[in-house]
Amino acid sequence: MAATRHKTTQEPPVELPVGLHAWLLDCVPAPDCKVCTANWRQLNAAKQKGDITQAARHATEIRDHSGGGHP
Repeated sequence: MAATRHKTTQEPPVELPVGLHAWLLDCVPAPDCKVCTANWRQLNAAKQKGDITQAARHATEIRDHSGGGHP
């Protein structure tokens, strides 16, 4: 019985538009807010690791919180 060879292919990586990461991570933490500050630190840590998905989640939290989570 002959071994079957499978042809494997790998697609080239997807090139995202220039500036997409900046757009995803665009946020401003509210001054003196512990929640925003914690998310900001986590955003920067994730960005340093190259985990843009996680960084974008923290940016979303900051935008949502600073946009309506403060009195």
